[in-house]
Amino acid sequence: MSKIELATGLQHFSSMTVADNFTARAMGSGDMPVLATPAMIALMENAAMLAVAPALSDGDTTVGTMMHATHDRPSAVGATITATATLIAVDGRRLTFDIKASDEAGQVIGTATHTRFIVTRDRFMSKLA
Repeated sequence: MSKIELATGLQHFSSMTVADNFTARAMGSGDMPVLATPAMIALMENAAMLAVAPALSDGDTTVGTMMHATHDRPSAVGATITATATLIAVDGRRLTFDIKASDEAGQVIGTATHTRFIVTRDRFMSKLA
C-alpha cells in the first residue's frame, strides 16, 4: 500500500496565482472576476494529493471522495493563494486532511476537511471499461 507508514502530520503547500481563467466568471460558478470556489477547491485537493504522494507505492495514487469546504474571502486576479494540507487521520486506505487556503497577506480565505482514498491506478482505471 505505501512505501513508508503513512502518519498524521504529513503536509504539503500548493500555490497559484489567480488568473482570469480561475475566476468565478470564467468558470461559470458566479459572475464576478474573483477566485472561483471550484479553483480554490482544486488547489486544496492538489495539496492533499501531493502531501502523501511520496509515501505511496509505485502504481498507487489517491482519489478525492469528500470535500467539506468554506470559501470565506474573495481574492482578486493577480493574488497568490496557498493551500496547506495536513494529514490528520489514517484509517486503512482512507485519509483525512485539514486544509487552509490563505492569500499572500496570510489571511485565511477558505478551509476544508477532505477525504481521499488510496487506490491502485490500474485497478481504478479498469472500472471505466
